[in-house]
Amino acid sequence: MTTQDTKAKWNLVIDVDKCENCNNCFLADKDEYCGNTFPGYTEEQPRHGHRWIDIKRRERGSGSLIDVAYLPTMCNQCGDATCVKAAKNGEIYQREDGIVIIDPVKAKGKKELVKACPYGHIWWNEEKEVPQKWFFDAHLLDAGWKEPRCVQSCGTGAMQSLKVSDSEMASKAEREGLEGLKPEIKNKPRVWYKNLHLFMKEHVAGSVVADANGVTDCVDGAEVTLKQGGDVVASLKTDWFGDFKFDKLEPNSGTYSISIAAEGKSYSADFELKESVNLGVLKLS
Repeated sequence: MTTQDTKAKWNLVIDVDKCENCNNCFLADKDEYCGNTFPGYTEEQPRHGHRWIDIKRRERGSGSLIDVAYLPTMCNQCGDATCVKAAKNGEIYQREDGIVIIDPVKAKGKKELVKACPYGHIWWNEEKEVPQKWFFDAHLLDAGWKEPRCVQSCGTGAMQSLKVSDSEMASKAEREGLEGLKPEIKNKPRVWYKNLHLFMKEHVAGSVVADANGVTDCVDGAEVTLKQGGDVVASLKTDWFGDFKFDKLEPNSGTYSISIAAEGKSYSADFELKESVNLGVLKLS
């Protein structure tokens, strides 16, 4: 293990399941940087156009079995940052604590650096003629703050900042199922997401009913099995309302079959999964 691996670096963990789109993080960022210049760190942020912390929104499913997820995004403070590589003269650099800084003096006039971020989180300040981004509120941390303002302002506890070694963070990520965005580009982001499947994956859901004593009613505890190519993907039981949901499925993943059984009655069908789908009310017979 190298010294670099054991040195403590800043990381941000975001729980997608806890984000409610209150925009406190976005507003705290605006409050901190709009109208304020921090020499050595950044010029002031324009009031309009820049979203250094941006919250994406996605709906999945339909009808009564729909869910909505919110994904806060920002500079990922990548351990192998494309932007740092693109800045040949030190316009963008990474500190020993992992924070990536755009030097507001050296980067002046370098609009081409905006395109260096594969996550789209470098912004061009037209008035100041400088690229800008969120830099983990390094000026506050350097002044003794324990966490950046986005973490401090998050009312649901969806954000957590921590300063640990890369090996410690890797262990935490494995234990808690944390993921980074765009793993295929291998930039080693230090912004991690919990429950990322709520935004990135698909689900299949439905409601199970059956006739009993002359009444069509919800079926609690029906056994629902999801298969693909004859192999069982997952199984579960319906809830008190007769609802079920299989999650963490890949988009455009092909044909699935679903079978349901309860009290001697059954239902089965095939369906194609492109994106999250509500199969509707499924009646046992």
